[in-house]
Amino acid sequence: MHRRYLSLWFRHLTTDRLAIRRPELRDRAFVTAAPERGRMVVKAVSAAAAPLGLFPGMALADARAVFPSLQVFSDRPDWHQKLLRGLAEWSLRYTPVACIDPPDGLVLDISGCPHLWGGERPYLKDIVGTLRAKGYRVRGAIADTVGAAWAVARYGEVSPIIGPGSQREALLPLPPEALRLDADVLQRLTKLGFRQIGQFLDMPAGALRRRFGDKLLLRIGQALGTEPEALHPVQPLEPYLERLPCMEPISTATGIAIALKHLLDKICARLSKEGKGLRTGIFRGYRLDGKVQQVAIGTSRASHNPGHLFRLFELKIPSIEPDLGIELFEIEAPLVEKVVEGQEVLWQVSGRDHVVVGELLDRIAGKIGMQSIRCYLPQEHHWPERSIKEVPFLAGQGAGDMSWPIQAPRPVQLLSPPEPIEVMVPLPDYPPLHFRHRGTIFRIVKADGPERIEQEWWLQTGPPRDYYCVEDEGGARYWLFRLGLYGQGNPQWFLHGFFA
Repeated sequence: MHRRYLSLWFRHLTTDRLAIRRPELRDRAFVTAAPERGRMVVKAVSAAAAPLGLFPGMALADARAVFPSLQVFSDRPDWHQKLLRGLAEWSLRYTPVACIDPPDGLVLDISGCPHLWGGERPYLKDIVGTLRAKGYRVRGAIADTVGAAWAVARYGEVSPIIGPGSQREALLPLPPEALRLDADVLQRLTKLGFRQIGQFLDMPAGALRRRFGDKLLLRIGQALGTEPEALHPVQPLEPYLERLPCMEPISTATGIAIALKHLLDKICARLSKEGKGLRTGIFRGYRLDGKVQQVAIGTSRASHNPGHLFRLFELKIPSIEPDLGIELFEIEAPLVEKVVEGQEVLWQVSGRDHVVVGELLDRIAGKIGMQSIRCYLPQEHHWPERSIKEVPFLAGQGAGDMSWPIQAPRPVQLLSPPEPIEVMVPLPDYPPLHFRHRGTIFRIVKADGPERIEQEWWLQTGPPRDYYCVEDEGGARYWLFRLGLYGQGNPQWFLHGFFA
């Protein structure tokens, strides 16, 4: 079979993903940034930010100088890899061989596939059109070799489909960057005046090797098809799914419970063998009339204990309506996590039985909902409303990466968002004499402050906050802050929290 390859290039992979999650960012200029050698560096730019002269690798301070109102989001080191793997698994509906091509591409071996879509052109149009409809800015090209498809997807200006045996002609007008060369080789090619691949493609191999090394010859050979190129396709994970067909339709609660226990034993045995535990479980019953009955559970921590999981499902068995009978049962674990057995033993030895607590919370959550159980941990942000993160209960036990700040008093209840108030202030930087909140006037008899709290320097986009802890005539204490400074505009006052 004649081999054919499709290269997909996601020009703004991570920023497109952010815009998909937050549609209001779609046409805005924003970047992702991360610390590098003591400074913040731009890692990715949105499509609206690129025309402003912003590019990956520039200092964030320089980017803000170019565009002061630039929005900045934190970059994650493994984000590209995870996004590409997810997209590669998605593309398996078009081909059985899909490979990630870091940092911003995919390579698909499409040999023998396009005819199912009516040819290569509608095949390419379907893939690219679907990805663009999802929100990704993507380009694709098809050729006999991975190198030629990669080059045309990123630098081609004519047709994205290179006919069989035509990769040489397609490469001639393209720049040397289209050969996937290292920066030092490209620098030497530019220094010698090579602007197109056609200018050196027919030069003797010995001369090219002496000047530029073996890597240039390898890349030329891979693009033309004279050198092999290994592919490493993604292997989709086998789903955690177990099925139980029934000889006779099941229509009783006892029969459903027996089927559930059998399936839980099978899936928990597999999870235990792999050192994983269930976090989300779905139990389905396929009825004779074609309808599906299903119930779902969630756990606060990974578990492969069939008895515990059965008790969670047991609360929901009465909601299953078998009607004329269920002929097939199925249990699926769409979300699993690693179970750290050593940590569980450590907790039990120390006298803090977190396993039992976790299972108790799971049973409570099965009745009142998991969203009713919360655990809060500190995170590294200065502004109070951003200094707390919500995590599943027990998820942060033993983390120890950051402790609660104790250098200054903090209220037991924060308002989200802070509520505006009217104040009477005798002098700048003095606490208010009284303030009005929701139509009620509170006269202040004691006050402490100000405590200045600003955002992180790389996020600072507005004035600072000056906080005051105040007490009224009835002994109630409040946390107030002034946004802005007198003499520099019109400061605003807010009520942000209540002390015990």
